[in-house]
Amino acid sequence: MKELIKKQLIEALKDQKETFGDELFEGKNSRRRTAIVQNNSNPSEIKSIPQMKPSPKSKDEPPLLVKEKKIKIEEENTYVNHKEDWQLANNLDGLNSLICNCQKCPLGATRNKFVFGSGNPAADIMVIGEGPGADEDAQGLPFVGRAGKLLTDILKAIKFEREEVYIANVVKCRPPGNRTPLPHEMDACMPYLKKQIELIKPKLILCLGLTSSQGILKKKESLTSMRGKVFDFENAKVMVTFHPAALLRNPNWKRDCWEDVKKFRKLYEEIVLNNVQE
Repeated sequence: MKELIKKQLIEALKDQKETFGDELFEGKNSRRRTAIVQNNSNPSEIKSIPQMKPSPKSKDEPPLLVKEKKIKIEEENTYVNHKEDWQLANNLDGLNSLICNCQKCPLGATRNKFVFGSGNPAADIMVIGEGPGADEDAQGLPFVGRAGKLLTDILKAIKFEREEVYIANVVKCRPPGNRTPLPHEMDACMPYLKKQIELIKPKLILCLGLTSSQGILKKKESLTSMRGKVFDFENAKVMVTFHPAALLRNPNWKRDCWEDVKKFRKLYEEIVLNNVQE
C-alpha cells in the first residue's frame, strides 16, 4: 500500500510539472501577469486577477513548491524507514534466502534454479558474468559448464584458485534460449548484485563480456574500448575482458584475454598485495 501511495505521489508531481511547466518553480508571478495583460483588452478584468499569496511556512516560495518539498521529504522518509527485508541482510546466506524466490522480472517465471553466486564471502576479487546458462540453471551454480572450466583455468593462470574469489552474474536467472538479458531484467537484478558487493567488499572486480561490462558500468562503449582500462564501481576497481563462452567460439581472442588478465593480476598486486606487505 505504501509503495502504491509513493507511486501515486510521484505521478502527481509529474502531472503538475507537465501542466504548469518550469514556471511553477521560478517563484515569480510577473511573467504570468504580463501575459494575461497582453491578451486581455479589459483593464477592469485585470484588477480582479487573484494574486498568489506566499505560504505561511515560506514567504519566498510559491505554495506548490513548498508542498512539493514536503512530499519529497515524506517520500525519502518512507524509503529510509521501510526497506525491504533483503536490504537489511547482513550475510550472503541470509540475502540468498530472502531473494531466491524473486519474481521481479519475467526471468523468474522461466528459470529452473536461482543462481545466486558462489565462492569466498570475504574475497578480494569478484568475477561477474552475464547470466546463467543451461548448466548453471540446472545446478544453481555460476560457471559450471565448459565456459566455467575455462574460467577456472584462466584464474589459475593468474595465480587465483576458484575458491579464493567470488563469482556471480548480472542476472541470477537464465534468459530463455541463452539470449542476452534485457535492460529492464538487468535493472531489476542489479540491486541484488550491489548488495552482494556491499557484503563481500571486494577490492577488484573482473567483468566478463560486453553485457556484464555495460550493465555494471552503464557505458555504451564497445568491449574493445573498455579493455585495459580501470573503472570504479561500488568502491572497487573494475577491469573487463572477454566472456569465456566467447573465447570458446573464438579461440583467437584468447591471446587478448591473456593480456587483459595479466593486467588485472598486476592491479591486484598493486592494490592488495602491496598493502598487505606494508
